[in-house]
This record gives sequence, structure tokens and C-alpha cells, in this order.
Amino acid sequence: MTDDAYTTLFSPAALEAIFPAERTDLFFEALLGDPGEGAYDIRLVYAGADAERLQFHFNLRQRPGKCLTCSLTYGLPHVLARHPVIDVAGVVGQIEGRLNGRRRCGDWRLGKTMEVSRHLHIIPLSIRLETPGPA
Repeated sequence: MTDDAYTTLFSPAALEAIFPAERTDLFFEALLGDPGEGAYDIRLVYAGADAERLQFHFNLRQRPGKCLTCSLTYGLPHVLARHPVIDVAGVVGQIEGRLNGRRRCGDWRLGKTMEVSRHLHIIPLSIRLETPGPA
């Protein structure tokens, strides 16, 4: 598949269906007891592909009146990888479902938090692609 095909498959609307915006509030409610305490919104965005990997980002965008740089986002990949509300394994399963059997998702990993700006941090999600075997 070409990068253009992946861009179409993983449009913003498709990724919103896989990782809905409401999941951020559910995450902060589970983590902090109050969704209003969260300093950022989490969105899944497509970041590219090559023959071996799909790349996505969990964008952490600062909420109005909150401080993203004051939040402890650098340890967050470990939390997100295991948190049942975020459900990265389930997200990867839904991504694989969109591939319609042409490719399979192998192992995945979350990278280190990267600070793009004071208002945006990203956590990379890298998914190894596999070619399905004969049926």
C-alpha cells in the first residue's frame, strides 16, 4: 500500500472513530477522579508509513487555562501502554481492521514523549506491519 492509501484509510474521521475525543475525559476521570483536572486533550493522528511500519502520534494538546508543560507527560508512554481506557492494544486492533486483510499489525510500541511546543506534546505509536500468510 502507498502512503496516500494509508492517508485515506487513516483520515481524521477514521481515527476519531478509533480513538474518540471522549476517551480523554474518561482517562482523566479514571486517573484523577475528575475529567476537568486533565491538562490536555488526547487525539490519535496518522504520521506516515513505510514498507515495514505504520506511524501514529498520540497528540497531547494543552487545554485552555491548563499547563501542559507542568503535567508529567514524560512518563506517560508507560501509563498509556497499560491503561485500559486508552487501550493501545485495542486501538492497534482497530487499525488492523481498517487494513482489510491486506496487511496485519505485528508488535507495537510507544516512543518517548516529544515536546513540539509548550502547547503540544506527542507520543509516537509505531506498529510493525506483517504480510498475512495464505488462508
